[in-house]
Amino acid sequence: MRKVTPRALTDRPRVTVVIPCYNYGHFLAECLETVFADADQVDVDALIVDDASPDGSAEVARRIAAEDPRVTVIAHETNKRHIATYNEGLAAAEGEFVVLLSADDLLAKGSLARSAALLRAHPEVGLVYGFSRRFFGTPPPPRTTLRSWSIWDGPEWVGRVTRTATNPIYTPEVMMRASTMRDLVGYDARLPHAADYHLWLRAGTRAAIGRVNGVDQAFYRVHGANMHTGEYSGDVLDVEQRHLTLRILFEEDGDRLPGAGRLRDDAYRALAREALILACRPYERGRPGAAEAEQLARLAELAGEIWPASEDSALRRTYERYAAGRGPVVPVPVTALRDRAVLHLGWRRWRHSGISPAVRSL
Repeated sequence: MRKVTPRALTDRPRVTVVIPCYNYGHFLAECLETVFADADQVDVDALIVDDASPDGSAEVARRIAAEDPRVTVIAHETNKRHIATYNEGLAAAEGEFVVLLSADDLLAKGSLARSAALLRAHPEVGLVYGFSRRFFGTPPPPRTTLRSWSIWDGPEWVGRVTRTATNPIYTPEVMMRASTMRDLVGYDARLPHAADYHLWLRAGTRAAIGRVNGVDQAFYRVHGANMHTGEYSGDVLDVEQRHLTLRILFEEDGDRLPGAGRLRDDAYRALAREALILACRPYERGRPGAAEAEQLARLAELAGEIWPASEDSALRRTYERYAAGRGPVVPVPVTALRDRAVLHLGWRRWRHSGISPAVRSL
């Protein structure tokens, strides 16, 4: 990875922002206001793809489009689900660069111009991302001091990311070169809960990856309609989908990655360790109920499926001791303080570098 000095745009590249929408018509006006905030620096158009929303979102989108020629609308008569909706919009995008922005999320002012400037200055880069801030209700004031650009050789970035087995990108902060997106043929329907993670990794097998540092590039809205429910079952699904993502990546694109076998083993080991940590942690806070304990047992089982050597690890023995009612040996307030410290340090590293913190080997 190399850090480079940012350059300003010298022209106005065309950027298409694809906005998938399902029951988010009440967010569209605010979303589009942020999309067009950079219209003085880039030639931006927006394509809203409504997936048969029953709340009248398509009519809201049509009213907006009738008043603004930069906005076009595709409205489904029947629900096609999110992957097909994303891919339809991306396939119809006409810009040189493309952004996928959920109707409930927002762009930071200047983000389109900053990302486009990096892509224009570095034609080897196929995907640019940055920092996306989570928010409830009203977005906080954005950080606005652009510090640097990071440029990774694609396989180097893939190796850094897969070694942690985590997804360092939310989505609204991503801009891709349209030619790279066409080469990737969009999101993979086999991965309904991890298709974004898979797309970023595949982009790194075909092009360099860039990051805009120091500023907020987007705002990811957290609200009742997109918050996960059923915490432990959600963890099981997340681990299963990331495992499938990694398996598909190494099976289908491993020939593009030097040392793919080692990278695969590192990724599986890290994901298995995370599954065991997730299985242990609730026992340190109290005795989970029967349904929750069943999901935690599934996490421990998944760890063994992903990386068989984890069956003989200290973490596995800790889980078995906890599940049998022996432990934890650390007082709950101490574990809570530890978890908060680990999460905060990991968050700071991710915000600064764009790569999630590594998970220790089993």
